[in-house]
Amino acid sequence: MPVASVFDRLEPLLPLVVTPVQYVGGELNSQVKDWDVAGEATVRWALLYPDAYEVGLPNQGLMILYEVINERSDALAERSYAVRPDLEHLMREHGLPQFTVDGHRPVGAFDLLGVSFATELGYTNLLTALDLAGIPLEARDRTEDHPIVVAGGHAAFNPEPVADFLDAVVLGDGEQAVLDITDLVSAWKAEGSPGGRTELLVRLARTGDVYVPRFYDVDYLPDGRIKRVTPNRLGVPWRVRKRTLENLDAWPYPRRPLVPLAECVHERMSVEIFRGCTRGCRFCQAGMVSRPVRERSRQVVARMVEQGLAATGYEEVGLLSLSSADHSGIEKLTHELADRYRGTNVGLSLPSTRVDAFGVDLAAELSRNGRRSGLTFAPEGGSERIRRVINKQVTEEDLLRTVATAYTGGWRQLKLYFMCGLPTETDEDVLRIADLAKRVVATGREASGQRDIRATVSIGAFVPKPHTPFQWAAQAGHEVVDARLALLREAIRSDRRYARAITVRYGDGRPSLVEGLLSRGDRRVSRVIRAVWEDGGRFDGWREHFSFDRWAACAEAALADEPVDLDWYTTRERDVVEVLPWDHLDSGLDREWLWEDWQNALAEVPVTDCRWTPCSDCGVCEGLGTSIELAGC
Repeated sequence: MPVASVFDRLEPLLPLVVTPVQYVGGELNSQVKDWDVAGEATVRWALLYPDAYEVGLPNQGLMILYEVINERSDALAERSYAVRPDLEHLMREHGLPQFTVDGHRPVGAFDLLGVSFATELGYTNLLTALDLAGIPLEARDRTEDHPIVVAGGHAAFNPEPVADFLDAVVLGDGEQAVLDITDLVSAWKAEGSPGGRTELLVRLARTGDVYVPRFYDVDYLPDGRIKRVTPNRLGVPWRVRKRTLENLDAWPYPRRPLVPLAECVHERMSVEIFRGCTRGCRFCQAGMVSRPVRERSRQVVARMVEQGLAATGYEEVGLLSLSSADHSGIEKLTHELADRYRGTNVGLSLPSTRVDAFGVDLAAELSRNGRRSGLTFAPEGGSERIRRVINKQVTEEDLLRTVATAYTGGWRQLKLYFMCGLPTETDEDVLRIADLAKRVVATGREASGQRDIRATVSIGAFVPKPHTPFQWAAQAGHEVVDARLALLREAIRSDRRYARAITVRYGDGRPSLVEGLLSRGDRRVSRVIRAVWEDGGRFDGWREHFSFDRWAACAEAALADEPVDLDWYTTRERDVVEVLPWDHLDSGLDREWLWEDWQNALAEVPVTDCRWTPCSDCGVCEGLGTSIELAGC
């Protein structure tokens, strides 16, 4: 039976909220399919991005899954985003459920709720969406009438803090995974849904690449550490493997990108030119868990750009990856695209650019039509020593040579990204950021012959992440981070030659401590998350909504009967024998290799990029049966 839209109940509330257009739907290239497109066998997905529309709509992952599912004749997908607190209040007052922006159908009516976690600070928004949808927060309380809640995304590589709220988790690439899950659900429905919800979850778990938390028991030692994680059902694997999409050329999505109705964080047509990174930055979870490198060919990228521009009307093309200038054919690719769109208003940008991969030729191609998008470089550490620790193999000379190229090429402002609170870091390492920023401005003035040179220094607090060599590291306390950032700010402001030319942007260290709790937490942390949500926690990734005092108080109360606390999860260093909450989830990386690289970090020993040097034995290619795929020049 078709499920009715709730828009007639939503529409009267929209004039009462900020930016009502974000809830209207109907974006260019969006789809609304018939509810019973394939009769009783229809598999229906609601795809939730647990953040506001302006953050979630440009997300490539959700956009790709939306299109991949909707291409099937026996399935449909609709999107949902976190509603802001003003609309949440009105929805509760008027009994309006969490809805999709496409058909404005109740999320609770779908077969599956796919949740994409880009950051751990979106966990409380998941609880809001579940509660508004009428879906019990705890997976164990759900019945046949509720969707299967499936999570994915980078922040799902340790799903244990939200395991109690999830039915299933997919690690890694989602394109083929959602199709396989759709096939499995379709077959189960065609059989008459035997065994109900439990049987469906068993079938998912037995594939070996869908993690069902309820089928795993966690035992703890008296001191709070994990003793073991064991399957509690026959046929469920001891370790769940990551999904890896090998041939990106065979998956040229999105073909028709969505165009937002409201202002968003990114307003451009984006094409992912490769996936994965083997630079080996020890802090970078995205680079570690997305291995190996898989490049798209220049021909496929060019075709995606052409189709995307025609489908959207955008005038800027972002060539996306973790480090776009590392594509083996980047100079030819940008040259061909610049030739193709000469004389038009189309501009090219590389949102992520390595310092040592940006040269004169690339700068010329990116600015050939007179448009210069912003350039961001990420030295990450201020001193050569700390860059050796984190395996960021970029020298000061590399950076200065690169900025000279950019300023000479007509750019007048660059953004430099650094981290504070890195393992073994000292005050001097952080103060070197000020010295480096001043040298960047001085180099720009000399190279361009101009005085209107600007640099923005953006500082983020380091958070150790699972499946990285730093997963064992102690996180710096927020007092330490705040003190070092104060020293840095004073070092720049006190120098009149550069104070006006350098803008320093940073927050305090407290949100990073909560992120650290959620990044490396175990199932006991779910109590904290629920307590924070019940106390009003929403949009914790937004500075204006985040409350450290709320998180600290809820953690103290929720963990009062446990031998663990906020500091135990964050500022404590782990040893090699400790069972980590995510050890039963296989990202492909060999645990012994990660530990060895952690020791290399402490000894300031670099590890080279295996794209161009012999294999470093991280375990991904052999363990997952994959390999590095370069598109070539």
